[in-house]
Order: sequence, then C-alpha cells, then structure tokens
Amino acid sequence: MSAGGRVRVRVEDRELELSNLDKPMYPEFTKGEVVEYYTRVAPVLLPHLAGRPLTTIRYPDGAAAKRFFEKNAPSHTPPWVRTARLPVPGSTMSRDTVDFVVVEELPTLVWLANLAALELHVPQWRVDGGDAAQPPDLLVFDLDPGPPAGLAECLPVALALRAELADDGIDAYPKTSGRKGMQLLCPVSGSQDARTVSAYAKALAGRLAARYPDRIVDRMARALRPGKVFIDWSQNNAAKTTVAPYSLRAGDRPMVSMPLHWAEVESGEPVTGGPADVLARIDADGDLLAPLAEPGPRVPE
Repeated sequence: MSAGGRVRVRVEDRELELSNLDKPMYPEFTKGEVVEYYTRVAPVLLPHLAGRPLTTIRYPDGAAAKRFFEKNAPSHTPPWVRTARLPVPGSTMSRDTVDFVVVEELPTLVWLANLAALELHVPQWRVDGGDAAQPPDLLVFDLDPGPPAGLAECLPVALALRAELADDGIDAYPKTSGRKGMQLLCPVSGSQDARTVSAYAKALAGRLAARYPDRIVDRMARALRPGKVFIDWSQNNAAKTTVAPYSLRAGDRPMVSMPLHWAEVESGEPVTGGPADVLARIDADGDLLAPLAEPGPRVPE
C-alpha cells in the first residue's frame, strides 16, 4: 500500500485508486472487506443493477456514523462510468435533472464500494441504451413489520401474497430486506406504465388487509402498524427505489439483502446473515433471483 493509505489496482480493463481500506465500516469489517464482498458477489449482483439508475447510501465514516443519500453522480465520477440524465420533478435540490450512475460492470461497482456506498437501491424500471426510462419490468411488495412484529410475522404474509399473485399468473421471488422485513420481487411484462402496476399492487394489498385485519395493514400511518405487517405497495411508484438483492445494509453488523427459497418461508426458518452467508448460498444455489431477468406477464387492469 502506498503512502497516505492509497493503493492503485487494476479491475478488468480499468485502473482505480482505492483508499483507507483498513477503515472500519462495521465493527470488525473494514472498507477493504466491503470492496472484496462486492467484487465476489458481482457476478450475481450486476444483472440486478444493469440498466437501473442507482441511488446509493454512503457512509464515509462507517455504518454507525453520518450517512447521505446520493442520486447525482459525484463531480469526480470517472468518464468511463455510465450515467443517465433523467428528470426528477420536485427534487429537494431544485434540480430539473439528475445524472444517475448506472452500474454495468465490475470496475464501477468497486469504485462505488471505495466511496463507502454500502447500500445500493434501484427502481423497478430500467433505462434504454440512452437516457429514456422504460416501463417497469418488476412488481415489488415491501413487507415492513411494525414492532414488536419482525421477520417471522412477514413470512405468512409473503405466502398469502404469493397465492394471490399466482392466481393472476404472476411468479414471486422472496428476499430479506437485510433488516427486519422482506420483499417479494415479481417479473412483469415491461409493457405497462408504473401507474398501472402500482394500482394493481395497491388493490392486492387492500384485499389482503381486509381479509387479515389482525395482521396486515395496507396504509402507511404508523399508528396502524404496531404488531402488524405493512404491505408497502407504493414501492411501485416510478420515483421509488428498493434495496437491490445482495446489497449490504447499514447496522451494527454487515447484513445483506438475501434471496430466499420459498421452502424457507414455508418452514418459518429463513436464512439471514452477512457476506459469508450469502456467498455460501450463491456457491450452493447460484442466483435464486435469476428468473427476474425474463419478462413476466402483464398485471390485470
């Protein structure tokens, strides 16, 4: 390592300068280990990022310190990093457009990890080869338990959602949020606008909340949520993002948004954990979310 804690490395056909690799990002987990994790998980992570404008949550001084959300590509973004200029109506920074980073290759992922971009969040739609936003190709349900409920209470809700979706010919794939909840990701046709997909998600969440009022809520008001699972259908709004599969999450230890087998959900014993756990799962099973790459059906209108 060179003076000042900087080291130059070659990642595929790019040369990068990495810094402060021994800085703790979590207790007993350094920035160098963050870079290593994202490098090792890249073969399964990159397909879930490709074409999707990225929002990162950066933690320059570690996961327990101050964070900031970043949509706009930093001023020092290398010229070889793909960006997409997109409108952001109502931006809190009074911008008409934002130059989003679009992660297409390993060097970009390593560059972001070196910026302490621990969390990677993406929308349910992609951009085309230029800067044009496409219709959503994913339908997402975010299951958010209100304390004292936790992940265990999300599991039967996920199964109820799967059954409803199956009746409409839609496949669902579960993953943990990396925190206390979970998400269901469903491939859809990419031929309907976000408003249509969101309306379908809202109606489905409303049906389940009416059927199981003692355990499910479909409204965001926190006063309604203690001990219940909020089905957040609003993640399908075109302006919303969801944590990407395999992304790290900030916390007191490095947890990962981990794909699950439905058998784990059914048994009530989902595997959760950090980088070592998810890498072991990939070695054993590959990418459980690989089917998301194929178009799904249109949602009922």
